[in-house]
Amino acid sequence: MTNLAGLILLSLTAASLGTSPHPLVNKSTPQIIAYYGYPAEVHLVTTDDGYILELHRIPHGIKEAQNSTRPRPPILLQHCLLCSSAEFVMNTPDKALAYLLADSGYDVWMGNVRGNTYSKNHVSLSPRQKEFWQFSWAEMGYYDLPAFIDYILSKTQAEDLYYVGFSMGTTIFWAMMNDRPEYNQKVRFMVGLGPVAYVGNAKGPLARASPRVAMIESLAKFFGKYEFLSFGFLMDKILSFACDERLFTSALCRNILFKMTGANREQLNEEFLPVLLSNTPAGTSIWTVTHYFQEMISGNFQKYDYGENLNLEKYNSKYPPKYNLSKVEVPVALFSSENDWLAAPKDVEQLRHELPNVVYHQVVADPMFTHLDFVWAKDADQLVYKYVLKILSVF
Repeated sequence: MTNLAGLILLSLTAASLGTSPHPLVNKSTPQIIAYYGYPAEVHLVTTDDGYILELHRIPHGIKEAQNSTRPRPPILLQHCLLCSSAEFVMNTPDKALAYLLADSGYDVWMGNVRGNTYSKNHVSLSPRQKEFWQFSWAEMGYYDLPAFIDYILSKTQAEDLYYVGFSMGTTIFWAMMNDRPEYNQKVRFMVGLGPVAYVGNAKGPLARASPRVAMIESLAKFFGKYEFLSFGFLMDKILSFACDERLFTSALCRNILFKMTGANREQLNEEFLPVLLSNTPAGTSIWTVTHYFQEMISGNFQKYDYGENLNLEKYNSKYPPKYNLSKVEVPVALFSSENDWLAAPKDVEQLRHELPNVVYHQVVADPMFTHLDFVWAKDADQLVYKYVLKILSVF
């Protein structure tokens, strides 16, 4: 029996025995926020190329009245590859970053880039069309992130905002500043959690798959499959049962997770595991993943490689242009870890060296801290977030 088939069978058995999952399983980001008594808002933003994206907002903390005159600076939280806004709220309010920021006086906004669970609409294209999925994180940096920033500043009438990116949320930030450097004036300060630009030293299953990037793209084209890892309602329900900490099948969920991102059992919040896995993966395009694969092979931080002919058409060059990190003028704080398979220490060091305005860099004290621990760890509040709040207060 395969792992997946076994997971399905065991989860259905658990369901038939009446096992109750965590109350937040299969709840949307706004529903999770509301569950804890915080105000939740949903905003729709249309990009210049027609994608309709969903922004989630916690306008103020739980103890603060909506009509308070206290100024609340806006802050945008941007998720990782295959993630969504849910990454920042899937823990208790004393632990999750979004609530901590809201209770510290910030107006919290959480973006959802094109193609994930919340952003599958377009003014003219359908997700059933391949044209909808012909994007990578390069387009997220050029279109999605500027659209978020402009909308938030217009809505709040603020001159600039704070930005916290996790993993791909940092990648698209660097890409935006390369292509649209005017946005340096719209961001007051940037925090990078598990920051990713170079990925030549990444390890784990994704890194091992990177040499097969051409085959992956060819198979996707042959089978007409352009979306990557969006499980949908049925699989989310299955995972909500099978990954419940009270069932022995939860060990399988942990092992699958550890094989993808590295093991740190001590920091895994097993109570929230079914919640985490019913929200993640949230889906993206094949090109978004293969863009990272291309960089793992080349060792460069560069635009998407379409092949020589299309590169000449798009870039007037046989090779994709490299991103110029010196264009990131915003002051930056980086938080990295020694056991991060995807934001490897050597790659983070190269990033830090090339960014012109890194004002703070902290390596997480826990030597076993992994990539997803930046948003999922039980003690992320003490190991990371308290320092994030402190550095934000300075700027």
